[in-house]
Amino acid sequence: MPELPEVETICRGLAPHLEGRVLARVVQRRPDLRFPLPSGFCERLTGRRVKAVRRRAKFILVHLDDGTVLLVHLGMSGRMVIAPSPAPPPATHDHVIFETDAGTVITFNDARRFGMMDLTDEATLTEHPMLRSLGPEPLGNGFSGPVLAERLAGRMSPIKAALLDQTVVAGLGNIYVSEALFHAGLSPKRMAATVVGAKAERLAGSIRDVLSRAIEAGGSTLRDHRQASGELGYFQHQFSVYDREGQPCPGCTCDLGRTGGIRRILQSGRSTFYCSHRQH
Repeated sequence: MPELPEVETICRGLAPHLEGRVLARVVQRRPDLRFPLPSGFCERLTGRRVKAVRRRAKFILVHLDDGTVLLVHLGMSGRMVIAPSPAPPPATHDHVIFETDAGTVITFNDARRFGMMDLTDEATLTEHPMLRSLGPEPLGNGFSGPVLAERLAGRMSPIKAALLDQTVVAGLGNIYVSEALFHAGLSPKRMAATVVGAKAERLAGSIRDVLSRAIEAGGSTLRDHRQASGELGYFQHQFSVYDREGQPCPGCTCDLGRTGGIRRILQSGRSTFYCSHRQH
């Protein structure tokens, strides 16, 4: 599933093509995605001018001139594909098509159909069922070591599981949690409530740094992710531990023959990668 860096990269790719433009034509090629599309979906969007393209957690938010907000989640395999007009004929998994007054065509393609779209009001956006329980943005001014420690207080689950909880911190997923914990020197098996003081400061800084570097690299392409331009993301070439089982981690000083290098364990059914020598 695309995580915060992938969604942020896509938002930044969409913004120059959407902001200030009118949605001249909107076509839905099926009645539903993961959920049914809202009643009057195309009619409510057609003719509206886009004010801004923003991100909240793993959601794309398209703000329109009448106060409507188009809420988009990419699901497991969703992609927003930009093409100049005339666009090629729709492919099998092209489900929603947006055409601007400049002739740019933006297509939502989703082979697995786990993505979703909804329409809501800007005034009540934060109360939308998908958004109202989200934790702080890890790249926002309101995120820090003390804030993170407060969000983790009393949680006796492993820190890896706690960070995947979107009510603790918004937008994190399996890849970037593994990477951030490595750079913070914290074991993914450590109890979340024990991450306080300097440990929380270190982890908050690692989260910010990993996410920022991933955005700069266009996100990570492991299977489906593409930037809005169609380019791949490149952060997978900078992974320190994720998907590197049995390999040495950067700056490794441990004996691979004894430790086996980077380990992979299952936590809540998800793969976790870490260095037992450097993460405690």
